[in-house]
Amino acid sequence: MKLIRYGQPGQEKPGVILHDQHYDASAFGEDYNEAFFATDGLARLAQFLKENEGKLPQIGANERLGPPVARPSKILCIGLNYADHARETGATPPPEPVLFMKSTTAYVGPNDDLIIPKNSVKTDWEVELAVVIGKKASYVDEADAHEYIAGYALHNDVSEREFQLERSGTWDKGKGCDTFAPVGPFLATPDEIGDIDNLRLWLSVNGQVMQDGTTANLIFKIPFLISYLSQFMTLLPGDIISTGTPAGVGLGMKPPVYLKPGDVVELGITGLGTSRQTVKAYGQN
Repeated sequence: MKLIRYGQPGQEKPGVILHDQHYDASAFGEDYNEAFFATDGLARLAQFLKENEGKLPQIGANERLGPPVARPSKILCIGLNYADHARETGATPPPEPVLFMKSTTAYVGPNDDLIIPKNSVKTDWEVELAVVIGKKASYVDEADAHEYIAGYALHNDVSEREFQLERSGTWDKGKGCDTFAPVGPFLATPDEIGDIDNLRLWLSVNGQVMQDGTTANLIFKIPFLISYLSQFMTLLPGDIISTGTPAGVGLGMKPPVYLKPGDVVELGITGLGTSRQTVKAYGQN
């Protein structure tokens, strides 16, 4: 299945994509949130769709898409998880996953505007594969990790490099600014995706391709990441794990290149659709 949420921010309704068309699933009666995933919601939704085949209202093409999962309890991100990206930033590939968190207030729809924060001069892009957790996970064995995956989505891990790297402390304050986590357009369940370890990721700025990589180059694979993170905290249904970005970020260019108002960022992953963000300055309408 492919799950979407649509409507104005904070008022999104559940929907699905069937045969490349968007349909309203409000009659199912639940948002795609922690409770939905925790109570076998995907199976119940599949049954609902079977029982209501041909009856769901179609969604207009101009409707805004929100993030495909209601605001999660946490957004966990893995840094330096592609060797080429580690090299371009001057970092050594880590012996264990580098973990940071994005604030849930950064979480927005796939085509919402990307707002450069106040006092920012180094706002950067990062196309990433995101994993959505399907059930409560604590001390998970790597061999069992696939049982905890609800699906996958496209994520732009937007980053303010000065805040992240030059202001001391953790990376989090350069990662959690408003609009810095556009996710979607949809959540795809695992059966919709082929080889998760061989997906193309790409990102362009103003039509120029900046990133063009493959998940085959992940240092730490998804089952390991789920197991690893579950050793340190309980993962809740609907939580998002963003798995890292390939080379081609602005920080790695010589000289570095950063986003400015008016830029258009487009990105995509095989099987997970595309998203598009227009860059605006803070306070710009």
